[in-house]
Amino acid sequence: MNEYENAIELRGVNKTYKDFGLENVSFIVPKGCIMGFIGQNGAGKTTTIRSMLNITKINSGEISLLGLDHVQNEAEIKKRIAVVFDDLPFHDMFTPKDIAKILEGMYPEWNNNVYSDYLNRFELPYKKKIGKFSKGMKMKLQIACALSHNAELLIMDEATAGLDPVVRDEILHIFMEYLQDGERSILMSSHITSDLEKIADMVTFIDKGRILLTGYKDEIIEQHGIIKCGYDKLTTIDSDDIVSIRTNNFGAEVMVNNKEQALSKYSDCIIDPANIDDIMLFYVHRYDKEWLR
Repeated sequence: MNEYENAIELRGVNKTYKDFGLENVSFIVPKGCIMGFIGQNGAGKTTTIRSMLNITKINSGEISLLGLDHVQNEAEIKKRIAVVFDDLPFHDMFTPKDIAKILEGMYPEWNNNVYSDYLNRFELPYKKKIGKFSKGMKMKLQIACALSHNAELLIMDEATAGLDPVVRDEILHIFMEYLQDGERSILMSSHITSDLEKIADMVTFIDKGRILLTGYKDEIIEQHGIIKCGYDKLTTIDSDDIVSIRTNNFGAEVMVNNKEQALSKYSDCIIDPANIDDIMLFYVHRYDKEWLR
């Protein structure tokens, strides 16, 4: 089995559609890491994931998963990774028992004992047709399947969307268990940033098909801050420091891209910490001179 440093590498990936495209998309997911892949609906998250899986053919660039070329080594890669989409890819007539028989033939390392343990843990009936499952049950079934064949890389597209907070928390805990040996990695696409705040080591932010930020989550959060000030102060803030400005009835909130520098330059202003949600919002509005709360 090949040794690799990065579970995922995208270098200069381009994909052009009539009214949308991926433009020079580049980022890495080091082995043993959870990457939160964030962006609005329609930002390019699913297109990027489909490109990695060679479902969508890219126009140019390079993609490698587990150190292997995503096209030349597609069959080997797909035996060693697990993918969870927001829709269950099995027919409603199947039961979890039927699905185990199908996947046992597809994955060399499929483990029925692990699968049964997850079904029990998620309280999923073994012989009930999945057409009668709720959305939450279907998602838990997908995750049980994904974690039952010793996958080295787990790719999830909005996997926790539509689940209640208690179930989401349980699933995040299971993902942390899955990563404990340091040899496995996760790419987790989500617009629920609170989930990613809890478990992600790194974040990559995509908007309109372009990567705006990628790196270690704590460093990105530490780097940004929000200045709260009156309108009269706005002219004193250097435009190079500003991501965007949100106005309200009381004044303005200005996201700055270097909080430490801003603390010394604008010492008479209050500078609040920013979370991932704030950073995403202010970057989405980066081309607006000012935007309303």
